Amino acid sequence: MKRLLLTVLLMLPLGAQAQDNTIETVIRDQLSAFNERDVDGAWEHASPMIQGMFRTPDNFARMVENGYPMVWDNSDVRFLDRTDMTNTTRQEVQIQGPDGLFYILDYQMIETPEGWQINGVQVIPAPEVFS
Repeated sequence: MKRLLLTVLLMLPLGAQAQDNTIETVIRDQLSAFNERDVDGAWEHASPMIQGMFRTPDNFARMVENGYPMVWDNSDVRFLDRTDMTNTTRQEVQIQGPDGLFYILDYQMIETPEGWQINGVQVIPAPEVFS
């Protein structure tokens, strides 16, 4: 009995850590898919709302390529703050775009029967610097 309890207790942190990494894994997978031009793979990580808005993977890809070039061609991905809200989780991600500049993106994540999916992305504007 003690051995079983110890085994369960040792497994708990691992389970919690695996759940935390799920959001990061979905975002990383989608970013990798865009870099590889795997439009269908990137589309799989989009929420039903996003898929309904763009209707096809190709429409979705065109929007990302034209509106989010730093997502379409990304590198140096770093995960920053995460905020849990009532129905969503917000994950801030710093990425380097094709222009060499760094961007902070706010990923809105929702949990669906298929797991975590991306429900929207916003670029967080850089603060103004006054000299």
